[in-house]
Amino acid sequence: MHLELGRTDLQIQDPRGHAPETMRRLHQALASGAPAVPDARRPGFFEIQAGDQVFYIHISPVTQTITLLATWAREAELEIAHSV
Repeated sequence: MHLELGRTDLQIQDPRGHAPETMRRLHQALASGAPAVPDARRPGFFEIQAGDQVFYIHISPVTQTITLLATWAREAELEIAHSV
């Protein structure tokens, strides 16, 4: 799934105070339509994959405000093992 957010005026909240570089990468990923995997258990929550990093976000259905909740390094080796 690709999020159709190809805008540069995205409102991104960061309640956990991530590094500016992390926020920049998330903004770039969202603006370029990076792949998004919806959380099957939580409507409005997504994992965004951007290179070697994964972002866990919530998009408000009312305001379209994006909240960064967590980020972690993507483990390509683990993904390859699960796909075999």
